[in-house]
Amino acid sequence: MRYQISGKQIDIGDALSTHVKTELGATVDKYAQRPTDATVVFSKDAYNFLCESVVHLSTGLTAQARGQAVDIYAAFEACREKMDKQLRRYKRRLKDHHKERSEPVEFSAAGTYVLAGDEDEWEAADGDGLQPIIIAEMETRVPTLSVGDAVMQLELSGHPLLVFRNEKHGGVNVVHRRDDGNVGWIDPRNLK
Repeated sequence: MRYQISGKQIDIGDALSTHVKTELGATVDKYAQRPTDATVVFSKDAYNFLCESVVHLSTGLTAQARGQAVDIYAAFEACREKMDKQLRRYKRRLKDHHKERSEPVEFSAAGTYVLAGDEDEWEAADGDGLQPIIIAEMETRVPTLSVGDAVMQLELSGHPLLVFRNEKHGGVNVVHRRDDGNVGWIDPRNLK
């Protein structure tokens, strides 16, 4: 597994890098086979250290975790424990994922845009104020998953929503975390 361990305005020493590789590697190997790479970023927020980790699996799934503590090693341990809990929860599905799928998850490209949040700026640029101002354009990847795999990916990533292509019909779908704690699924294809 490839590791990218860095710090935002923090010097990460060899001892911490070795500790991260050993502990995170053991945690991921315990639950997920064939992880491809891991990114761990340390930062400082007032008096707390933050640790954010992202692990990409060969199946195309991504697991994310975040931890914070007063000590940098404790912040990593909190992050690692959250990663361990997520992977343990989905252990059976992660291992069975290889049996069902003969090839890794397929991704397609999609455009992502950041729009200006202030409607007054819209009116200044366009007299009617109906067209938002595009601040940035980026490219993102949209995975092709089953609904069950999409819900698992939503849980593993910790994001509020996930856009994906449905394996059954190829249409674009969305799963999202609802305010009541449940997961919502949006399938806009036309039912006839």
